[in-house]
Amino acid sequence: MGQENRKINVDIERKWVRIIINHGKDEEILKLSLNEATNLKEQLNSTIEDYLQRQNIRID
Repeated sequence: MGQENRKINVDIERKWVRIIINHGKDEEILKLSLNEATNLKEQLNSTIEDYLQRQNIRID
């Protein structure tokens, strides 16, 4: 199953940040507190920055 079938939605549900991941016929729902969502955002930013830096490293 390719990534073109994946869809990610982020929304607010009362006191929660709701993340819905659809892939094909399957669906996964995560409900995060504001603190958890902030922590996830920081981890994603750090991981993406690390990934981008690794792309620039040439291995000879």
